[in-house]
Amino acid sequence: MDISNRDVDDEAKLADRKYIRWDAEGVEKIPEDEEEDIKAVAEMINAIQKAQWNSHRHCYTGTHARTQGLVKGKLIVHDNPAHLKQSLFDHPAEYPVVCRYSSEPGDPGLDDRIPQPRGFAMKVFNVHGEMLPSPASDIPTQDIEFNSTPALDLANAKTTREIIDLRIKYGNNQPELYKQLEARKDTELQKYRDTVRNTHLESTRQYSQTAYRFGDYVAKYCLVPSGETQKKLYEETVKPADGSDILSRWLQNFHREHDAEYLLQFQLCEKLEDQPVEYAGKVWDPEKYPWQTVATLVVPKQDSFDWELKNFWEDQIRVDPWHGLKSLQPMGSPNRLRKVVYPASSALRRKMNAKPEINVKSMNEIPSASFALLLPMCLILCDTMPFLPNLSSLAPSFHSNVLALTLKTHFLQHGLEVKSRPCPIHNHDGSRDKLFGILHTVEIDLPCE
Repeated sequence: MDISNRDVDDEAKLADRKYIRWDAEGVEKIPEDEEEDIKAVAEMINAIQKAQWNSHRHCYTGTHARTQGLVKGKLIVHDNPAHLKQSLFDHPAEYPVVCRYSSEPGDPGLDDRIPQPRGFAMKVFNVHGEMLPSPASDIPTQDIEFNSTPALDLANAKTTREIIDLRIKYGNNQPELYKQLEARKDTELQKYRDTVRNTHLESTRQYSQTAYRFGDYVAKYCLVPSGETQKKLYEETVKPADGSDILSRWLQNFHREHDAEYLLQFQLCEKLEDQPVEYAGKVWDPEKYPWQTVATLVVPKQDSFDWELKNFWEDQIRVDPWHGLKSLQPMGSPNRLRKVVYPASSALRRKMNAKPEINVKSMNEIPSASFALLLPMCLILCDTMPFLPNLSSLAPSFHSNVLALTLKTHFLQHGLEVKSRPCPIHNHDGSRDKLFGILHTVEIDLPCE
């Protein structure tokens, strides 16, 4: 049920409902053997990461390894009714955000034509309040993550241990894996991931799957595409002839021409028998427990696949729901598992890739999709530094790779210190240059007069 256009009467009725407090008795019940299960899962995820390293000679996250796109935008909090004035959403405000689209499995080379759950993660900046204890507790950010399926197949720590073990043993033998899954009581939940609708990511609704503290209450959240163009894209499904990278190309084409808009909605817990917190494999019925809108995510037109930002995110950033406000604390068994598994996964990546983890404090620390802007910057330099070649007349047809190499040569010839950093190569029309791929663009120390 989408109540984003609810009337005053509906709002009053929702405000009067009896929502369960986050600290009420029975909301969370920790099994005695959960710690052992969580430790085993952390070791399994590390084993998956090592297997991927052996294939790619680079270490990725254990899940959501394939980046489909990265964008920047803003989260606009509404003037919410009293019962929704909770945590980050207790007053109207705007927050800068950086977001990542992904495919959920741990294989970064997974073909987009294979139906699988897709992910969305959001890092919100300029967030202030009492933070959860973590190495990032002094960082003013809130991490929020989503998945395209409303129920989580890794429904609690014990289920996660069992299913990850099966996937490791039989991941390359689907008939045998299905035989094992069909012997389980949750067969339908476990096989659902292979039947998801494979559609445009801009039209895909995303869910928290697990429960979170929502100020005084307990809730799940979701992200709903609300732009008219996004809604129409729901009819566009992946076809065999589309190519293995179709989802990222679709995102690039969309974000180059359109703004995106999403509604951030919360579904409050009212009855634990219907809305379990410890077991995330059950969908909370939206007809009984409606979604309620608290904010809008707005993403302006931009390049959605910048290589520098992709590499920075994958190698040095960690999105973790335990990094953020205490009033948005993750709840339930799957989230207690994440509290251990995410740091373990991150630590292995840092070790194997020799890249430190960076807890970014502001949007200014996030790399910009800037290489496409190198051309106009260089044309300005050509006008102000007479030893540079006159490239203005060549601009419309000049490959950016040739331009960068030419400029670097001239800088060096004239005694300027040149530093380099990896950057994607784009042509003048914004397409990625397939011939040169990645180049090192230059940073120079200009002489002062």
